[in-house]
Amino acid sequence: MPECPELHLAGRYINEACGGLVFEGGVQRSAVGRGPEVPFSSEAYRVTAASRGKELRMTLEPLGPGPSQALVFRFGMSGSFRLCEASSPPRHAHLCFFTRESPPRALCFVDPRRFGTWRLGEEWQPDRGPCVLLEYAAFRENVLTNLEDKAFDKPICEALLNQKYFNGIGNYLRAEILYRAKIPPFEKARTVLEALKHREQNSSLTLSKKLKLKRDNPDLLELCHTVPMEVVASDKNLFDPSDSDNYAAFKNWLQCYLVPGMSSLRDRNNRTIWFQGEPGPMAPKGQKSHKKHAHLKADPEAPTPTVTTRASKRRSGGAEKPPKPAVKEEEEKAVPDGSRKGRARGRKKVAAAPALSEPDVPVRAKRNRTSARRGKGAAAVV
Repeated sequence: MPECPELHLAGRYINEACGGLVFEGGVQRSAVGRGPEVPFSSEAYRVTAASRGKELRMTLEPLGPGPSQALVFRFGMSGSFRLCEASSPPRHAHLCFFTRESPPRALCFVDPRRFGTWRLGEEWQPDRGPCVLLEYAAFRENVLTNLEDKAFDKPICEALLNQKYFNGIGNYLRAEILYRAKIPPFEKARTVLEALKHREQNSSLTLSKKLKLKRDNPDLLELCHTVPMEVVASDKNLFDPSDSDNYAAFKNWLQCYLVPGMSSLRDRNNRTIWFQGEPGPMAPKGQKSHKKHAHLKADPEAPTPTVTTRASKRRSGGAEKPPKPAVKEEEEKAVPDGSRKGRARGRKKVAAAPALSEPDVPVRAKRNRTSARRGKGAAAVV
């Protein structure tokens, strides 16, 4: 899901790819786009973009007379921008801006899952706080001066998704931040942040002690800024999910989210949080922590198993007897040498297992019981 680094990179992409281009005409909207029609048309205009947290603002600025038009986008789960040939736009392009060149190109807002939206106007969403990436000082102050808010009664993993205080943080970033901070995801948010505030205001600590404390216990709020900056600084085009090389590089960057060996639980918003170690005192009751295991790749040289249907069994006169399974090494060790009784008991346990899955036993038993009622034979003992 696009979070503040992807929105920032998308804005950078628009400014770099479209900086020297002139656009013309109106804006084309698809029939299923989750946003309004854009009442804008110009013989010549330029496109610029800026991001803030999980929002991106695009401005259409005419080169001649006429008012500009601003749009604010939210990318949902799969939104991105692409510049392509106007004659062959990508699938799921829901808003298109056309260049003046020949042949024309189109800057498209692409969103396969259609959770992304846009609205007219230049105002950011009012209930969103300062951007963790671009407004770090204001973001930090906004959190530490409002710790009495009931939003911080929740586990820290849930508080990190509150865009009023952590504008730009989403599911993968919160997992990476908490993992690096060595904080259980279901620790109470106020407990975590008040300890951070106390440490910051403690004037008795020398500079060297503060640096050591910071090294041993990373600053959660600082990680909310530096971890997204790592994604931006890596210069990956993460706004283009169709690029498999970029996605592979992004997966290699992850240390916790979706990483084999990490545990996961669903929070009270039904969002999965990945973590290492204990979940914390506010973990949801009745849930069992799941660990992600690495999936083994199938051996291409392995023979394809043969599937035998019931019909083929009937045509061939019944299934062949399954091979007699070998006794496990542990069972053999448990049986004393020379003990016939012990070996026989071990054989009975092994031999009994295939009989439980014999598919034709219930059918024969029913047929024989029917014959017995008619007096044509004795019922078989099952």
